[in-house]
Amino acid sequence: MEKPVILITGGLTGIGRAAAVAFAEKGAKVVVAGRRDEVGKALAEELRDLGSEAEFVNADVREEGQVRAMVDETVARFGRLDVAVNNAGTEGLPGPITDQTAQTYRDTFDTNVLGVVLSMKHQVRVMREQGSGSIINISSTYGHEGAAGASVYVGSKHAVEGITKSVALELATSGIRVNAVAPGPTDTGMLTRFTGTPESKEALVRQVPLGRLGRSEELADAIVFLASGEASFITGHVLDVDGGMTTS
Repeated sequence: MEKPVILITGGLTGIGRAAAVAFAEKGAKVVVAGRRDEVGKALAEELRDLGSEAEFVNADVREEGQVRAMVDETVARFGRLDVAVNNAGTEGLPGPITDQTAQTYRDTFDTNVLGVVLSMKHQVRVMREQGSGSIINISSTYGHEGAAGASVYVGSKHAVEGITKSVALELATSGIRVNAVAPGPTDTGMLTRFTGTPESKEALVRQVPLGRLGRSEELADAIVFLASGEASFITGHVLDVDGGMTTS
């Protein structure tokens, strides 16, 4: 397909934004979804300057009606949906299990897990009719590792990976591929919030065999690869992009 249609949730900052730029630079039609109108419209304009047909849709992935409308608006604008990147996420409230509450659990799981479930539900609805599509969910190194002080976030990303693999099996003969990218420590605003202090961030960097943080653009490259025909025989896979953190 000459110009695939890409939908990216949580597309206004960090990895989502970098992915939007990477797809736009390849000439794809890009829809970025998020909750901040001014930032979203400015990003869509930036993508157009790169030669992409681009739109912003205001959507909260925790609300099914908004997710349904987000997907339907994408199809109404561009006629189809070829690639969905489910990147919307939150670090939740870092800290020990004794600091967690029913509300901190809901705040984290509603975005990181329910948001992925609802997004996939409506993306698959469209892609199944087409007989083709690629879905990339954004997990984390912590989607298959443990981390003290991050139990709820870790649990949410384990859920994303289990859901990814299960839906990949459900759709294996449909023409729709479902994979995940698992970033290691990446230099984003979320990581800064998650670590809390420069000292904590530096301690995390020391755990990375390559000796540095990842860049959002490096994660975007992995996302673009999994979305492409070069990954046509890959489904149900979690691709670690983590500087070697999960080699041991």
